[in-house]
Amino acid sequence: MTEQPINEVRTPVEAHQPRQMSQELFGTFLSYRRALIDAAARILGCRAGAEDVVQDTFLKLMDQQNAIVVRQPVGYLFQTVRNLAIDRHRRAALEQRHAACEEDGLLVASDALSPESITLGREALGTVAGALAELPERTQKAFEMYRIRGMTQKEIAAILGVSPTLVNFMIRDAMTHCRDALFGAA
Repeated sequence: MTEQPINEVRTPVEAHQPRQMSQELFGTFLSYRRALIDAAARILGCRAGAEDVVQDTFLKLMDQQNAIVVRQPVGYLFQTVRNLAIDRHRRAALEQRHAACEEDGLLVASDALSPESITLGREALGTVAGALAELPERTQKAFEMYRIRGMTQKEIAAILGVSPTLVNFMIRDAMTHCRDALFGAA
């Protein structure tokens, strides 16, 4: 096997002869390869991405079913590179819009409650229910109608046959008793 001289390093594109691409288009591609990369780099803002686009252009031309005849090969190549670069730029922008940093997902609060928070909530509810059971029945009813049913103090007073001021005191006493049961008397 013969070794290739160092000064004759061939690019992967030059190493393969085209199957379907016309010799003229192939020669034009090789001649303008650097200019095509520069054109794609201006659109993408990235030289590595531009080289990928030019390589994709070459592959696209190679995949043609029949050899195509191009009247203006330079313009055709630049337009093809431009279109592929714009497509790649749009795809990257779309991915950027819809993709998030992996760490961002760690900061999202979960809608699901942890077993620990469920247990703590049930214990707190049991404590409040026990504290309410210790209150007089009329105070319990006033508290339930106000906090659970959402009734006004005036409506509760009419139902219980007491003044709205007394209803206010009963609700306040029930709240204080429940808070003391949950957090201890201050």
